[in-house]
Amino acid sequence: MKILVDAFGGDNSPVQIIQGAIDAVNARDGFTVVLVGKEDVIKEELKKYKFDASRVEIIHAPEVITCEEEPTVAIRKKPDSSLCVAFKELKENDEMKAFVSAGSTGAVLVGATLKLGRIKGVNRPALCPTLPTADDNQKVYLLDCGANADCKPINLVQFALMGTAYAEAQGIENPRVALLSNGTEDEKGNMLNHEVFPILKNLKGINFVGNIEGRDILNGKQDIVVTDGFAGNIALKSIEGAVGVVMKIIKQGIYSSTKAKIGGLFLKDTFGTIRNKLDYQNKGGALFIGVNKPVIKAHGSSTAETIMNTVFQAVDYAGFNIADKITEKLALYTPEV
Repeated sequence: MKILVDAFGGDNSPVQIIQGAIDAVNARDGFTVVLVGKEDVIKEELKKYKFDASRVEIIHAPEVITCEEEPTVAIRKKPDSSLCVAFKELKENDEMKAFVSAGSTGAVLVGATLKLGRIKGVNRPALCPTLPTADDNQKVYLLDCGANADCKPINLVQFALMGTAYAEAQGIENPRVALLSNGTEDEKGNMLNHEVFPILKNLKGINFVGNIEGRDILNGKQDIVVTDGFAGNIALKSIEGAVGVVMKIIKQGIYSSTKAKIGGLFLKDTFGTIRNKLDYQNKGGALFIGVNKPVIKAHGSSTAETIMNTVFQAVDYAGFNIADKITEKLALYTPEV
């Protein structure tokens, strides 16, 4: 199994990207990392580390797509970029099982859709991050979280079906699907929600549990949360921001007095557990679900730890055979013309 890694994607590339890839190789067996980017720079950076050289490969790509470039134009005009070269390899080489990038979100999504291609029957792929809940044994999938700002009913219905296939592939039985709205009552929501709700309610093949509000995304009462990419991205960023603020307030409180510092010492392990559970750096990236092979978008500010965990995600996802399972689920819904 070979996992492609965009060595020049992200704010901290190539140093943190390469370190994370090497950390992944040193921590787990069973896969090879293929670093894509400027070969001379990658080789020089690799001199810093000890690793099994037989499990690390390099594919030269002299160009880089930045976040400032218009994604569609950049994908078209930079065929030798690390992104485009990686997608070409992913599509044409059966040994390449998945791709990881912390680069331009727009370019990754456009490249995956145009270069790699959608799974048969998928109208629009979606970004699907894995979020924590209070239960250590449970997680929740949010889709879409940014790939499709404007959606039609068929898109949200397919997100529900793809999310269900994805959850079932990971051993979740009868995963619960919820629709993000501004209230839990059936009649709540905007026009899009009003159209989607009755379809999901009557759709065979999913376990639809109704509407939920944003505050309930992490409560553990659903496995999949469906929404358009605009609302989903706001929800995701709000959660990340709220977690950051809460952790900062706790830290300030601990250092506010001697008494608080003493209490903080006794709760150090507890606070560490909370931080590790909520920190996105520990979770890896978001799966771009609906394209022919796993493409995982890591956060633009990813550190080596995030990249390592995202590579582990890629290895795991490659074994789920998601494409066939999604095709089976999509056959359950034929939209009215």
